[in-house]
Amino acid sequence: MWSVIKKYFSDYPAQEKVAKLLLKYGLRVEKNKIYCEDIEIPALRIARALDIDRRVVNSTAVTITKTEELRKFFGNLHPIPFFRDIAPEMGWGVVEIVPNNPSKTGILASVSTIIADAGISIRQAISEDPEFSEAATLTIICEKEIPSELIPRIKKASGVKKVIIY
Repeated sequence: MWSVIKKYFSDYPAQEKVAKLLLKYGLRVEKNKIYCEDIEIPALRIARALDIDRRVVNSTAVTITKTEELRKFFGNLHPIPFFRDIAPEMGWGVVEIVPNNPSKTGILASVSTIIADAGISIRQAISEDPEFSEAATLTIICEKEIPSELIPRIKKASGVKKVIIY
């Protein structure tokens, strides 16, 4: 999807930065305004975060609102909590998979099968879009720490280049 979005902003690098931030954080655009769910985010705050002029943020929102394809996409984004950094505090396990090829199908299926076969429940799985992130990884949060004997099996799973345990 990023390649589709990017074509609308290719001549406007600052607006492309805004669009990337909106996508990264799941910020919704509706009627020329930016929201985190129902909380309006002032253009000035986004501009400061990106070190750009607030008018660029406003014009990005206008472009999105006026363009049906962008409006449908950015009008339906939702932020989600990412439990990776709090998982240890909760007693949960975290395994991060660095794939050989992030576009390869079945990586999540093969790793989650190994975890499920060990009787461990998965609480969350977040996979970065390879179109959006050059270092796309798969992060799996489990109900408990991953036993060390599973690590070699996960490393051998199809498409897995590297395994990081938190």
